[in-house]
Amino acid sequence: MTEIRHNWTKEEILAIYNKPMMTLLYEAATTHREHHDPNTVQVSTLLSIKTGGCPEDCGYCPQAARYHTDIEGNDLMSVQQVKAQALRAKASGSSRVCMGAAWRNVKDGPEFDNVLEMVRTINKLDMEVCCTLGMVTENQAERLAEAGLYAYNHNLDTSEDYYKDVISTRAFEDRLDTISNVRKTNVTVCSGGIIGMGEAVEDRAGMLAALAKLDPQPESTPINALVAVPGTPMEDIEPISIWEMIRMVATTRIVLPQTQVRLSAGRTEMSREGQAMCFFAGANSIFAGDKLLTTPNPDVNEDMKMFDLLGLTPQKPFVKKAQPESVEAVDSKFESLGEKPKWSRPGHKIERNEEAKLAGKALK
Repeated sequence: MTEIRHNWTKEEILAIYNKPMMTLLYEAATTHREHHDPNTVQVSTLLSIKTGGCPEDCGYCPQAARYHTDIEGNDLMSVQQVKAQALRAKASGSSRVCMGAAWRNVKDGPEFDNVLEMVRTINKLDMEVCCTLGMVTENQAERLAEAGLYAYNHNLDTSEDYYKDVISTRAFEDRLDTISNVRKTNVTVCSGGIIGMGEAVEDRAGMLAALAKLDPQPESTPINALVAVPGTPMEDIEPISIWEMIRMVATTRIVLPQTQVRLSAGRTEMSREGQAMCFFAGANSIFAGDKLLTTPNPDVNEDMKMFDLLGLTPQKPFVKKAQPESVEAVDSKFESLGEKPKWSRPGHKIERNEEAKLAGKALK
């Protein structure tokens, strides 16, 4: 059985990434079979419960309020709307619903209370519930856990070195602090990143080294390919090749052997053959549905046809970890503290982000 290591160096990971493709695929596939069923892939549905208007300046994100991207924003969905979407996802084969809100961080109050009720509602449908809501405090993480949250997503996005070229409104350390707060509960961690943002291969290795250093390592790691959305600072970046995606998936599988590697954004640009190579290299989860928050995604029926062709079976919920119990709001042991944590704002300027902001202002 492959050893779980937390001391990977960037140089060691680079050496893996740059191996001859056939060698890399063989080693990744071997590792994958040691820890996972190679013919089972989890199908998850990503639901944007609050879209647009985010105050952050992430260079890749069309939901940032400062950029003009023609994204149609919406206020927080109702619990009944979310339940209806979850039932539809379950009927189409999804075992997990991931709810995303375009927030910098969670704020105590009625909206967060509604999110907690959404978590309880979906958990009672016997589906895994994941949330990505921005930065959270320890008490907020405890409240989510108590409601029945299965996983919390908070991506590192890239290496610590390149992070400052992507985002200036929060620090890399804030990401680690949020993951640490989640780890103090029984909620699993989902954390990965995006490739194709103009970073060097060394930055991809640096991100994986940071993820491997976490103890325990994340239960889930999404690997996204940048979807260059017009109006964002990264709109003109050329798409990465499928071979870069396959190398990244394979390297992730070797470095994080027990983690579920999630083939995420960018699948619309991948052929079935390319996706099959990613599954062979160790990816064992996809997001289904026509959108990933705001960017295009393959139709779920097309995904099921691909599964049939490849002999893949959708993973059932709660295979990796038992289903949490949901505590009703009236029985909660944790109260809203009305916290106002001072998450950092590094304050440096990223030239392309500033240019996109000015262009956005001119169009509004």
